[in-house]
This record gives sequence, C-alpha cells and structure tokens, in this order.
Amino acid sequence: MSIGWQTYAADGLLRDGHSIRVRAVRPDDKERLLGLFRRQSPESIHYRFFGAKSMLTEQELRYFTELDFDRHVGLAAVRGTGPAEEFLGVARYVRCERDAPDGRRRAEFAVAVADADQRQGVGTLLLEHLARIALRSGITAFEADVLGDNRRMFELLAASGFKVSESTPGRVVRVSFPTTETDAWTEASDERLWKAAAESIRTMLSPRSVAVIGASRRPRSIGAALVHNLKEFGFKGAIYPVNAEAPEIEGLKAYPRVSHIGQPVDLAVIAVPATAVEGIVAECARVGARGVVVISAGFAEVSDGGRVAQQRIRDLVRASGMRLVGPNCMGVLNTDPAVRMHATFAPIQPLPGNVGFLSQSGALGLAVLDYAHELNIGLSSFVSVGNKADVSGNDLLSYWREDPRTDVIALYLESFGNPRKFAGLAPAVGKRKPIVAVKAGRSAAGSRAASSHSASLACLDVAVDALFEQAGVIRTETLEDLFDVVALLATQPVPPGPRVGVVTNAGGPGILLADACEVRGLKLPELSTDTVAKLRVFLPPAASVRNPVDVLAAAPPDHFDRAVAAVGADPAVDAVVVIYVPPLAVDSDEVAAAIARGAAQVPAAKPVASVFLSSKGAPPALARGPRGRLPSYSFPENAARALAAAVKYGRWRERLAGTPMVLDRDARAAVREIVERALFAADGARWLEARDVEAVLRAAGIQVAASQIVPPDDAAGAAARMGYPLVAKAVAPGLLHKSDVGGVVLGLSSAEAVASAVKTMGERLQAGGMRLEAVQLQQEVRGGIEALVGVVGDPIFGPLVVCGFGGVQVELLRDASFRLPPVTDLDAAEMIDRLRLKPLLDGYRGAPAGDRAALLSLVQRVSALVEAVPELREMDLNPVKVLPPGQGAVVVDARMRIGRLSAADLR
Repeated sequence: MSIGWQTYAADGLLRDGHSIRVRAVRPDDKERLLGLFRRQSPESIHYRFFGAKSMLTEQELRYFTELDFDRHVGLAAVRGTGPAEEFLGVARYVRCERDAPDGRRRAEFAVAVADADQRQGVGTLLLEHLARIALRSGITAFEADVLGDNRRMFELLAASGFKVSESTPGRVVRVSFPTTETDAWTEASDERLWKAAAESIRTMLSPRSVAVIGASRRPRSIGAALVHNLKEFGFKGAIYPVNAEAPEIEGLKAYPRVSHIGQPVDLAVIAVPATAVEGIVAECARVGARGVVVISAGFAEVSDGGRVAQQRIRDLVRASGMRLVGPNCMGVLNTDPAVRMHATFAPIQPLPGNVGFLSQSGALGLAVLDYAHELNIGLSSFVSVGNKADVSGNDLLSYWREDPRTDVIALYLESFGNPRKFAGLAPAVGKRKPIVAVKAGRSAAGSRAASSHSASLACLDVAVDALFEQAGVIRTETLEDLFDVVALLATQPVPPGPRVGVVTNAGGPGILLADACEVRGLKLPELSTDTVAKLRVFLPPAASVRNPVDVLAAAPPDHFDRAVAAVGADPAVDAVVVIYVPPLAVDSDEVAAAIARGAAQVPAAKPVASVFLSSKGAPPALARGPRGRLPSYSFPENAARALAAAVKYGRWRERLAGTPMVLDRDARAAVREIVERALFAADGARWLEARDVEAVLRAAGIQVAASQIVPPDDAAGAAARMGYPLVAKAVAPGLLHKSDVGGVVLGLSSAEAVASAVKTMGERLQAGGMRLEAVQLQQEVRGGIEALVGVVGDPIFGPLVVCGFGGVQVELLRDASFRLPPVTDLDAAEMIDRLRLKPLLDGYRGAPAGDRAALLSLVQRVSALVEAVPELREMDLNPVKVLPPGQGAVVVDARMRIGRLSAADLR
C-alpha cells in the first residue's frame, strides 16, 4: 500500500526553540547533501561510513537522493528557503529483503547530523518521523550496525525512548528497536516537544530587544500605542521604532528599516498594511530575529488570497528558525519585573499576577485586559494569537507549564489547531496548574450530516467536551464564568471536597447559594456540635447557627471575623463562602476587613470566597487581608459555579490515569492483514464487507453473534444447518440502515420462515430501487440491553469513541458519551456512568441487570482497534446485546468504514 511519502513535510522545533522543517529528500537535493557532508567532521564521517571519506561520489549522491519511498525512504531536517535552504541532518531507511526469524518486517536505518547542529535534537526528531513512516508502511523494526565507540549515536538512541536492543559489544554493535510507539517513546517525544515549544515562546516573551515596525507619531494609531506601551510599562530591553519618515518617536531614535538598526533584534512587532508584511518578515529573518508578532489584519480571516499569503509568511518564518504570533492579533505582554514588556495596543496597564491568558480574538483580548484589571486579577503573561498561523495554544501551554510565575491558565478559543497534541499536553499541564477555557461554538451549526448512528450523535462541541473532560480542562459557559473560576483558583487552594460552609447576614441569599450548590453537586453539611457551641457564645439568640449560618443583618464586624473562623475550622467543611448584604449606615470596609481576618484563621487547604451583594462591588479591604486577596462575587450563584468547577477539577487531578487496552501482536497482525487487503482493492474510503467486519471484530477479541453470508437461494438450506432461532439481514450495495427498508427479519424458527423472509426482503429492496445481493443469517441473541459502541471520525479531532444505549431509537434518545482514544478503563467507566439510561445496567425496577464489565471491555477494545487501524473512519456496533452479568456483550450488527492514510495523517 503506497502512501505519498515523497511529499512528506512537517514542522519541528529544536531544543533551543529554533524552528526547522522535516521533509522528504528530493532528487534536486544533491548539492544540499554535499553541503551537509562538508560540514561534518572527519570523526562524524568515520562513524557514518566506517572509515575515512573525502567526498560523495555521483553514484552515491544519486543513491541517497533518488528514492522510491517504498523500499528506500529518506528525510532531511532543513532550514532556510530557496537557494539558502540547507540540510542540518538526514535520516533514511532501506527495507530488508527478508523478514526477521520472528516475522518482524525490518529495515536498516541511518542518521547523520552536521557537527554544529548536534545535541539540539535534530537526529532524534528525524528518527521519530522516520519510524512513524516505517510503521505506517508495515515495517515493525529498525536495525543498524554502529561502531562501538560512536558515543553520540548511542546517546541519541538512549534519549529517543525507543526500546533498543544491542548485540554483544565489540568494534561493531548491532542495534535494533521496534518502530511501534511505546509509552516510553511517546513520553520522551512529548517531553522534547513541550520543552522545545516552551523555549521558543520564552525567547518571544522575554526578548532583550523589540523592534516596532510601523511605529507612528499619529495619536490613537496602533503603531503609536505599541511604542507608548512598551516605554510606559518600563520594558527592560532596547526599543527600536521603525518608521521611514520620523527620526524619533516617543523620544526614541527611529530607523527607516529593520536592517538599519545595526543591533540584535529578538522580537519584531509588525503593524503595517498586509501587503507589506511578507517583505518585512523576510527582512527580520535576514537580521536574525527570533520571533515576529504580526498585528496587521487582512489575511486568512478575509479571503482565500489572504490565506495563501498567510501560509507563505508562516513557511518563511518556520524556514528561518523563527516563531510567529498572529497575524490579526493585538500583541503580547509579560509582567515579569525582569522583562516588563507590554507589546499590545491595549490602553490598559495590566496588573502583575499569576494568570497566563490566551485570547484567540484580538477585540475580545481588549475586553479581557480591561475586565482583569477591573477585577484586580493579575496576569503573568498575555498572548493574543489571532489567526494562529504558527504559535498556538499548545505552544503557550508548554510555556506556561514551565513558567514559575504562572499558576492558572485561562484560554479563550474559537478553534483548535491540533487537538490530538492538546489531548496529550493538557493533562500534563493540568496536573500542575488548572486550565480554564471558554470555547466558542456550542450551537447546532457545528453539527454535520452523518451516515452512521454513531456519527449522527456527534458534533464539534461533543468532541470539545470529550477532549476537555479527559484533559481536566475546566470549561465555562461564558467569559464571566471564566473570570469567576480564575479569580478563585488564582488566589485560593483547590477545594479538598464538595462540602461548603456558609456565613451570611441575610437568609435569602444563603438559601439561593444552598440551592445553587445542590444543583451543582456541592453539599452544605451539618456543622459539628463544637462549632455550633462556638457560634452560640457570641451570636444573638435570633441568629441561625445551622449551615448556612445567619449572623443577622445588624451583625457587627467582629461577628463575621469569629463566625468565618469557626465555620472554616469545622472538619465537615471543605470551603467557606461569606455572603454580605450591606445594611444602611454600615461601613462595608470594616466588615470586609473582618472577613479577611477570619479567612486568615481558616486552614490553608480550604478556599474562602465572598459575595458582596452591592452595586459598588467588593471593598478594597478584601484584597489586603493576612491571607491575601479573597475572591468576591456579585451573586451567590456565581460563587457556587466557581466552587463547583474547582471541586470537579480537584477530583480530576486526584484521579488515577487508568490503563488503555492494546491489541497483542497476533491480533494486530490479523486486523492489519484484513484492513490492508481491503484498502488495496479500494480507491478511496469504503465500507468493509460484512464478513471482513466480523473478522476484524473477532480478531480484536470482540464477541460477535455467529453468522453466515449466503446467496438468497441458499438461505433456507444454510439456516437448517445453522439451527434456530435466526435473524435474516439483507446485504445490498449501499445499504447501511437495514431496518429502515425492512431489511431485518427476527425470530425465524424454520426453513420455510427463512425462505419467506428472504422473498419479502427482496421485494422490499426492489421497490426501493436496490437488489438483494446476499443474505446474512445470524444466530438470534434474545434478551439483553441494547447498547451502541462505535467510532465517529471528526475532521478536526480525528476518531472519537462513542458509547450509548442503542437500537432503532438511538437518534431519538441521543443518550451517548464520547472520548478520544486511547480510552482507559477509567475513561470507559465514566462514559457508561454518564449515560442517562445507565440504571438499566443495574437492573432498573427489577428488570435483569446487564454485564457492565463486558460493555466496559468492549469500549476499550474498540479504542484499541482505533489505535491499531488509523485508517478507521467510522464504525457502528448497534445494537450490542448486553446480557446478564457474566454472560458478555454480543455485537449483532456492525459496520466499519476505512480510508487510505495520507502523509498529513502523521503530522
């Protein structure tokens, strides 16, 4: 099966944050390959060729560059464009003529990297890409002979995460490793990528110098605002305004072009007409800038021509070793006292703090900065990514994961660039720091037409929910909710549990909070007798000492102090909320100061929040207490939503990772043989024949009802040999939903009944313009609970595993849950528990219970099948009969659609 590896190309990042391109070697690369050879030391050449060598012959150059990309595959790590493009390293493999004795398909591999670029991850990156191509091409093992003293090659292999085997050490060592992506390989690869991405962002957010191209003296212009903000905020590095007309701007010397500055430029902020951007980016590349921020609009957001221009700029940036924020963004800022960079055009001076914020919308970014300032929420850094041509949320998550000044991450997203990478990165970040996100696009407009039951249940927002659920991301409905959650997590610990103690001076708001908590799974526990006794000592008889504790409207400040401390100390309380309604002629500042003093006596592991029901907002004293700033909310419901989100996050953080299921080697080989044979005979995506679907499922360890596919004329005889009761199903070209056309007949208990059913099905299909090609006779599985398990292919997120309660009413009930593979045992359990009809598995109202363990296993096996068959586009197991406990879950109808991989599927 041939995949177009000749066009393979992907971006990469080195350890120092510089970007490179990994692409297929081409016949016109002979001079570039010679250039790489000349930049290698005699020692490197000796290790590569097992001896001295002064030049590559013409025959060798043809052999290394004129590749068939079937038996012989080669990749190059490149930097630069056009004539300036150069090789940093190359890697290739040649398929062995014979398989290994144990049946493995082998290939000989080789890697070479220019001496100056070694130890930057070039070789490791090339080997990763090469191994993925090999695995997709059916090669399961790499081998090579390595000189025993080639220390750098052994270091490269050790760092790769591959499980390397070595023969007896000597002058020449035979090394080998499987191309399968093991957990160790995936972890090592992810860690390298995240650290490289973090380094690339660090150079942009902590530059030593900033050039503003398009700087201006014109009041209220973007170019003027950028220079003003950099200077006013106190940027610690050099500021270089670039303007062809003005000799100085804001008291700083201006330059007509970037190339005229004559000093190193780390970051270039570009605010010029879109038509001029590409030339300026090229000039920034020539002077060695590390990054560019393109404020200018007029690219992919406006037209196809703009999209093409944006892609050219991105390719230029990546080929030059730079990174790009934007275009169509409002800039970046970093409040670190050692940097103090405000490179946005927002008229707001941000407060320093511990929140990293990403906004995909520039206009919304202005509102975000304004709102954060108004709510006294401090930022560590802020990035408006705009069109996300290059730098994305994944890059920033990598940076904030490492950044010691960032404790909470907030995201406003409109789209995903690479959700698969997000799915791997976000949990690693979320275990350290909470991620709070608003994702636009929940509407029905995100739904799409689908051909299978599984697909009809899915839409883009379902995929987003599944992704966030697995990754531990706190998803909020609105920006207001996002700021409410951020305000809590940026100042308070994650609640250890769902039990909330409430102190209020008004009964009504306390009841509203209690109701809001109950709806969201929070509890208001009974307070202990010791706590009640403490409260009775100082509260008047009319005060309520139950939870919520009502200290009464006229309570003096010290009552709040003592009540908050007492309730917070109660062992049955995990978090405290203080509600205050300011009475007339009462100094709210004194009450706020008392609440802050009481909060300081609450154990540090318990969060404390306040609700000030006043149009004036929270008094400043709440931000100056011994415990630090206390979050304050306008209404009780806001506090309940924020606490509930934090509690859910805390549960996820403490949750075990779970274990995914993996098909063993024999099962994988059997599945791959069927799939590759079917793909060889297909031009594009296709639905597998019923017998192939059954064979794939059985190979994956999935229980399928026994069946035979026979010509219509042989159905009665075959039925007699199989035994009864049977189900007859129509087989016809293009027929997917058999029940819709009367193509399924149940309860057949004789040859005559089978013959009659076949005749009736043939007539029904003929009336619908179809021809009955064959009949599938299947042992009838009686009883059980009807479930659905399947796979839907999302164009952005890739395959999603779905589990729900099935049958012909699946679209009507729409009771399903989704996860991205790999689905662990814990993920599968959560999928089942989220279903509204889950009580049926427990034996609802005396009905027989279902085999929950078997259904859980089936979900995991489907996930394992997705991992083994990346060509899987869609799968529908519906219905699955979930039998009583211990009897299993049997698939009685199945469809599977596959399609060829492209080179893009690896990236």
